[in-house]
Amino acid sequence: MKGVQAIALGASAGGVSALLAVFQALPPAFRIPLVCVLHLPDDRHSHLAEVFARRLKRPVREARDKEDIAPGSIYVAGPGYHLSVERDHSLSLSQEERVHFSRPSIDVLFESAADAYGPGLLGVLLTGANEDGARGLASIKRQGGRTIIQDPHEAQVSTMPRAALALHQPDYILPLNGIGQLLASLEAPEC
Repeated sequence: MKGVQAIALGASAGGVSALLAVFQALPPAFRIPLVCVLHLPDDRHSHLAEVFARRLKRPVREARDKEDIAPGSIYVAGPGYHLSVERDHSLSLSQEERVHFSRPSIDVLFESAADAYGPGLLGVLLTGANEDGARGLASIKRQGGRTIIQDPHEAQVSTMPRAALALHQPDYILPLNGIGQLLASLEAPEC
């Protein structure tokens, strides 16, 4: 799969271990940026970026408003803010209404990233307990991007992958190790 400029990932219940499994499969020289939303409670500080940074040998940070997306970095949404990708490939934070009871919302990330990257985006939807991400993944596909859904039979909570499968046929339905292997095989686009 060539031409992937960015990867947007979404998860909810069971997502910390699922995201770690995918990220740990990536080689140290992996240059494609990864932007992810994991549903978080609004009322406490998130340590997700620190947890991932300790376990991974790559830059990981909580997304900051107006920050440019850098190659090889992992950006995670903080609590209480939607995370969007702007057309200039910078990040944007907002406190608009919740989507599927969630802020940050996976749909918000996926739909904005699809607008920003079009065919250069790869969307990955993992385990989760609601329907957030299904509509956004279908939007990625409509904009010419590629999509991966975690195999619902393997997901810790299958509601989210099943909701996405009900809306569209992804390019891949894979277990976590297959997702990690596929992402690891991607080549960064030529600059």
